[in-house]
Amino acid sequence: MSQVFANERNLIVLILFIAGFLPANLGRAESKPTARGYVFEDLNRNGVRDQGERGLPQILVSNQREVTVSKKDGSWELPASDDTIFFVVKPSGWMTPVNHHNLPRFYYIHKPKGSPNLKFEGVKPTGPLPASIDFPLHRQTEPRKFQAIFFGDPQPRDQKELDYIARDVVEELIGTKAKFGVTLGDILFDDLSLFERNNAIIGQIGIPWYNVIGNHDLNFDGSDDRTSDETFHRHFGPNYFAYEYGPVVFVALDNVKWNGAKPKGTGTYTSWLGEEQLGFMKALLPRVPKKKLILFMMHIPIYQTQDREELFRLIEDRPYTMSISGHTHWHGHRFLGEKEGWKGEKPHHHVINVTVSGSWWSGAPDESGIPHAMMSDGGPNGYTIFNFDREKAIIDFKAARRPANYRMSVFAPDEVTSDSSASNFVYVNVFNGSEKSKVRMRVGRTGEWIALKKVLEQDPYLLALKKQEKERPDIPGRKLPAPKQSDHLWKAAMPDGIPVGEHLISVQTEDMWGRIFHASRSIRVTAGNADVPPAKEQP
Repeated sequence: MSQVFANERNLIVLILFIAGFLPANLGRAESKPTARGYVFEDLNRNGVRDQGERGLPQILVSNQREVTVSKKDGSWELPASDDTIFFVVKPSGWMTPVNHHNLPRFYYIHKPKGSPNLKFEGVKPTGPLPASIDFPLHRQTEPRKFQAIFFGDPQPRDQKELDYIARDVVEELIGTKAKFGVTLGDILFDDLSLFERNNAIIGQIGIPWYNVIGNHDLNFDGSDDRTSDETFHRHFGPNYFAYEYGPVVFVALDNVKWNGAKPKGTGTYTSWLGEEQLGFMKALLPRVPKKKLILFMMHIPIYQTQDREELFRLIEDRPYTMSISGHTHWHGHRFLGEKEGWKGEKPHHHVINVTVSGSWWSGAPDESGIPHAMMSDGGPNGYTIFNFDREKAIIDFKAARRPANYRMSVFAPDEVTSDSSASNFVYVNVFNGSEKSKVRMRVGRTGEWIALKKVLEQDPYLLALKKQEKERPDIPGRKLPAPKQSDHLWKAAMPDGIPVGEHLISVQTEDMWGRIFHASRSIRVTAGNADVPPAKEQP
């Protein structure tokens, strides 16, 4: 009976087709074009596969949706569309070319018609799919222990603020031992015409530099999330990708979803990964051994990303994962658990990175003309240095243009009286501190050590600066942000009965990795009422 109905249906379809009511390809799946190419060892580093340069097997290649593995001869193939970025996942022990600004060139953009017409230029038309898309790699030594640098939100508005970046952080990083660097989004502050100048400045550091997209790096006149990334694509390639260095896997994510331009140039964004990006993760992760540390890099903190739990389900059975973001303009460590939707055996460590621009380059300028840019948690602007060793990562907070041992600020009164010292408090802001840190102090060289209590309060130095701004509106520079409750502030009352004189408050902090750092603060103790003998009665 079913065969009779099938025959009748086919006859009806044939009649309608002959009558011109149905297209010729009805019922056929539209075939997507296929991209092909090779991953090869670029012996002379000219970017072209020359005779004698062998193909490399077992290298991951992606179109941002599927992931394939190159064959024995180095060949690969993947489906293509008219808006596809193909890239190689740089394997450990190998490196891709970099351009004149030290930006890694690990991708091929296929946009035959180019980007839409936008305020800031996107990708020019790339033309038809090439016969072969080849990815050159060359060998390099990658140690088990290595360093990488992470910038949060440099966010320059103009050339003046680009110069701040050059003088505040880039100059001191030239000659760094770090193997590469990453900017965690908000590379710029909306003016995407500055990408080239920014890249020229960061390129002076002299190491490969990867970039993550942020909400201020979007084409705000883009009609949807896809078109909002066009200028980023032009300069940096894919908006999400992966690479290996030594024993560590690095995954850059795009968790900024543009909801489309609105009338009068307005629009909104949400923090979202989306089905396509999660599909890429589902294809990539089974090819990454569980013994490897994976660092997920993004702009908006992962716990603010709406579909984070879909990513969590993919990684929470892995023993070694971390994530890092920028966006908030304060520095902190979060250990995510059930409250945030994480169900792994151990909490997931997420780092909110210190920002290069601090508080958007606000605050009074110093003698060099650079704003001090204190963040809303009382921390200075700067960057982090990650020290990797297999599945471990130890993090150093580096304050811009400050000594490497500047790890905390100690706040106390300049002067107290000997009979009222206990009514005064000492605050210690440990810039890279966390709930796992310990802080203690003592007054004088022989005083007893006192444990400080971690508190959620506003940083007293920032409060003092805000008061100064109010009292002195003539002070140049943008106003500092409103203080937030600092994630890394400790407090204790001063001991009672401190002798009159000059004393040193010594502070020690032990971080989550067992390292101890020191700081100090001088204080003056004067005689109180109890120390002054009563006046003798006059005869």
